Amino acid sequence: MDRQANPSLPSQAPTAGATDPALRRGLLLGGLGVAIFALTLPMTRLAVGSPDAPLMPGLFVAMGRAVVAALLSALYLLLTRARRPLPGQRLPLLLTSAGVVFGFPLLTSLAMRHVQAIHAAVIVGTLPLATAAVGALLQRQRPSAAFWGWAGAGSALVIGYALSHSAQGGLGLQPADLLLFAAVACAAIGYAYGGRLAREMPAEHVICWALLAALPLSVPLAWLSRPQGALPLAAWGGFAYVALFSMWLGFFAWYRGLALGGTVRVSQVQLLQPFASMLFSVPLLGEHLDASTLLFGLAVVATVFAGRKAPVHSTPSPHNTDNRTLASFKTKGNAS
Repeated sequence: MDRQANPSLPSQAPTAGATDPALRRGLLLGGLGVAIFALTLPMTRLAVGSPDAPLMPGLFVAMGRAVVAALLSALYLLLTRARRPLPGQRLPLLLTSAGVVFGFPLLTSLAMRHVQAIHAAVIVGTLPLATAAVGALLQRQRPSAAFWGWAGAGSALVIGYALSHSAQGGLGLQPADLLLFAAVACAAIGYAYGGRLAREMPAEHVICWALLAALPLSVPLAWLSRPQGALPLAAWGGFAYVALFSMWLGFFAWYRGLALGGTVRVSQVQLLQPFASMLFSVPLLGEHLDASTLLFGLAVVATVFAGRKAPVHSTPSPHNTDNRTLASFKTKGNAS
């Protein structure tokens, strides 16, 4: 067999039925990952501080957490005697690394010094739909016009929220908002490719190899941007959380959930993430959850929920086959 099969996955693709065991486990694991990720924005805010009281540089938070998680990954891969990625898996791993090790952490760390975590949570609320869209493209599926219509409606709501809450006023987005939109795009790519890889290798190994692939860049960038002065314990606590949980353990559950239940379906569990981030931001950061933010958040969730129900058709293609089915077929062929 020329592909690493994941023995923990079922031999058939998950069905749409609510009683499907693989889908049920996928949704539960996806929910666990979302619960861990929901604290990422508030904890990042604790680490980087505010414009009036800056703490850690955003570059250090992003790259430092990647270095810490990579060291843990190296130990984990050694202890589990993990096989090295196959040649065909290296490019998807690099794309996963670019999205979730570099893109999303770096862009959100830079943005979080200039916007409140509640504000950022609403913008990041478009991530489930973006992940579903990228996942559909990777699986050679054809979203319906209704799917794209709801996607456009959700994006319009988010842009409207960002404009109405711009500190500068007027009709221009804050630079921090643009960073957050770019972070959503990076995360969607990293989630979709990582979820696909988790059907070919253990889900835990996906994020571990992605972090190790980033080390040649993450180590020097973290060192050059390291804090020079003393910092409060809360800042280091925020950094420790995003390094251990957001950058590492959260992906153990998240990628396993995407592999079991399918990227398009399980990604929608992230509908709960903006609300969880907002709720965590109130006690952790003393932020205020105003009515307009809550209403915009509810509206965004409604559009993403409606988009999830819109038809997504599979494109007939001899290559449009689930990776697990391919692996099973090849295994039987080799045995015969």
